Amino acid sequence: MQEERIRAVVEHWAPRMIANGVDLNDFQRATVRVARWADWCATWSAIGGEHLERADAAEAAGDYVTAGEHFFHAAISYHFGKFLFFEDGTQLRAASEKTARSYARGLPYYDWPGERVEIPYAGTVMPGILRRPWHVPRPPVVVIIPGLDSVKEEMHSYGQDFLRRGMAVLAIDGPGQGEMEFEHRMRHDFEVPVAAAIDALAKRADVDASRVGLLGVSLGGYYAPRAAAFEERVSATIAVSGCYAVAEYFDRVPVLTKEAFVHRLQADSVEKALEEVDAFDLTGVLQRLRSPLLVVHGSQDRLFPPQSAERMVEEAGGLATLWMFEDGNHVCNNIPYKYRPAQADWMARQLRRR
Repeated sequence: MQEERIRAVVEHWAPRMIANGVDLNDFQRATVRVARWADWCATWSAIGGEHLERADAAEAAGDYVTAGEHFFHAAISYHFGKFLFFEDGTQLRAASEKTARSYARGLPYYDWPGERVEIPYAGTVMPGILRRPWHVPRPPVVVIIPGLDSVKEEMHSYGQDFLRRGMAVLAIDGPGQGEMEFEHRMRHDFEVPVAAAIDALAKRADVDASRVGLLGVSLGGYYAPRAAAFEERVSATIAVSGCYAVAEYFDRVPVLTKEAFVHRLQADSVEKALEEVDAFDLTGVLQRLRSPLLVVHGSQDRLFPPQSAERMVEEAGGLATLWMFEDGNHVCNNIPYKYRPAQADWMARQLRRR
């Protein structure tokens, strides 16, 4: 079973890890080192620690570009060490904290520097990372919503495409995600955290909160259109490999994904999680949309089938556009060059029209 879990991660998630910033050499040496699933998080955390040491040395020497690169690689290594690792809660929490801390330390040094923001939410704060383009004084904003096992730091490369085109990006950890996964369980009504994010943006003078787009990835591709249907301030939405009705596809997802649902729903069992995901359903929701929706999907998606995307587009009617890639896997991570720049162009056009 240990070896089966390693094989599943390598087969299913290798394209995602590489597409979202893991260095191929790190990936190869990590997967060669790991013999047991119980060692997965520790192995990746050791690689993250190596990058962190290099980042510290570069920062001390005043080599800030290099420092930023290593802080990012440290964060992404820690993240992929714990993204589906529930064997040891202590390791999981430590790697989660190091993911956020390493990425935050690099914020001044990235090509587009950023700031950590704490958004008032349900009596506490929802963490986010806001980055703005250099050349636009009051840019529109794309709120980036991670999925079941992704976090705001993993959304870094998605953000680059929007920043290049003059849009700011706010990547958030919503309930059940990243820094919020321990105290706040997942919720199906994601319009609540999205509304909190837009409220916070509206109080800033350095962004234009009257032009807000949403990008949701994987389960975030359910969250984003759901939020747009109930939140009138959303101007345009992109759903990448989202799910129309989670319960319908629950049996087909890998065992590690089922465990992620259990953990992040704070459920007692897989059976209880299956009951809870009944609420994660877009039936009757997308008829409420009042702004454009772009649905991106791959025909080879193993988690959520193409029919899920087709149902979204059918229900949203004339407001929705479907990009179906015949060779695309889940989130089309095997062909990011085919859709990521183009979806950023699409969003730029929508937000310019407002």
